[in-house]
Amino acid sequence: MRCIEKIRLTVPAGHLIVAQTVCARARIPPGKPWCVDVVIDREAVMQTPEPSARPSRLPSLTGMRFIAAFAVVVSHLAGQIFGSIHPGLPYLITTLGPVGVAFFFVLSGFILTWVADPNDTAGLFWRRRLVKILPNHLTTFTATVALMAAAGVPIMVINTIPPLLLIEPWIPDFDALGGLTGINVPSWTLGCELVFYLAFPWLIRLIGRIRPPRLWPWAVGVAIAIIAVPFAAQALPARPATSWDPAIAELQSWFAYSLPFTRMLEFVLGILMARIVISGKWIRLGMTPAFLLTIACVVVQSHLPGVFRLCAGPTASALALLIAAAASADVRTARTPFSGRTMVWLGEISFALYLVHYLVIQYGPIDGVHATGGTAGGAASTRLVHILLTVAISLVLAAALYTLVERPAVRRFSRPRGRRAGPTPVREDGRPRTRRRDELSLPHPGAVTHDETQP
Repeated sequence: MRCIEKIRLTVPAGHLIVAQTVCARARIPPGKPWCVDVVIDREAVMQTPEPSARPSRLPSLTGMRFIAAFAVVVSHLAGQIFGSIHPGLPYLITTLGPVGVAFFFVLSGFILTWVADPNDTAGLFWRRRLVKILPNHLTTFTATVALMAAAGVPIMVINTIPPLLLIEPWIPDFDALGGLTGINVPSWTLGCELVFYLAFPWLIRLIGRIRPPRLWPWAVGVAIAIIAVPFAAQALPARPATSWDPAIAELQSWFAYSLPFTRMLEFVLGILMARIVISGKWIRLGMTPAFLLTIACVVVQSHLPGVFRLCAGPTASALALLIAAAASADVRTARTPFSGRTMVWLGEISFALYLVHYLVIQYGPIDGVHATGGTAGGAASTRLVHILLTVAISLVLAAALYTLVERPAVRRFSRPRGRRAGPTPVREDGRPRTRRRDELSLPHPGAVTHDETQP
């Protein structure tokens, strides 16, 4: 049953009542004060909050982006950390990479929904997303090809054209064909993100039709579907194995871990969680229990066999709860370990860090591109120096890429030339002027901090 509430307001003469959330507007004429009856539909208020009514920044989510990106870095450094590459390597460390990727996919859906503007157009949305990822991608791809040539790595069609066009996730035997040779491996997730962005204008409309009381059942259903993905992958052949883990089948890994359609479930889960928070249906779970639940799920995931260790499974649900808890904390302006100035800055360069760190591992002090056999060479002290140098160089390059490429490109090209964001125009009668389809709507300020997402 919809909760309809009627209240009476006494308004001084000549004053203007503006109640955007209840769509009520009245001008009181000169004379005696009026008593105005205002009918409030509580469900409508909770269901359709204006973007401008939400907080302009979500600093905790920005800071958490760095944690996720650094988890990916650590997983790629696992061979150096433990002195081995495959057998005997503690899977808890290597599992951090897939968990970080899952975090970004869920966060992507959450943030895009949080900053969504009903007056936006699909074309302008896609423009902003391409401007966000392509400059960094093209810069790192160019650097990759140059480093491959300098290091004597074979340059082939399979390890250049698919990475350039971001179509690696669509090629089932990309690894078996030698596609991973010398490339910037993490860029494959951008291919998934492009599919998410393409589908988002339709997904947000479809999911926007779900009534708030039904959001949690839908979120549970999507979470169950995510858990079911690796089970469905068992129908695919168990051989050949991947080049990076002999316990994981190539085709099963492609279907459950790389295919954009299966990974879109995590993106949709993020959309649903954002709607849950926006609609006031959040269960008010704190960040501490959500964080502990995430750690427990990661530990369990790291002990699962084969492709189950790659897939987010229950960890995706824990990550979704953690993201929603952090956003809720930011809405309350509560301080968190991730909302400080340093963490926010690290979060801002996290996309660049995600894209440059693997190149440093491959072509930097570790020289991973020429590594052979099952062990990482050098004494423990040497490996430690290489790890510290790799992390330091990666952070410096990430800051440079963010400062010199990513941020200027977003500021210059995210809006059509000659257009500037500004206050919503208001007509003389006090009502907002309706925007034309070709007008750029004012994005939610949170888009400046997050720029909506990153892989």
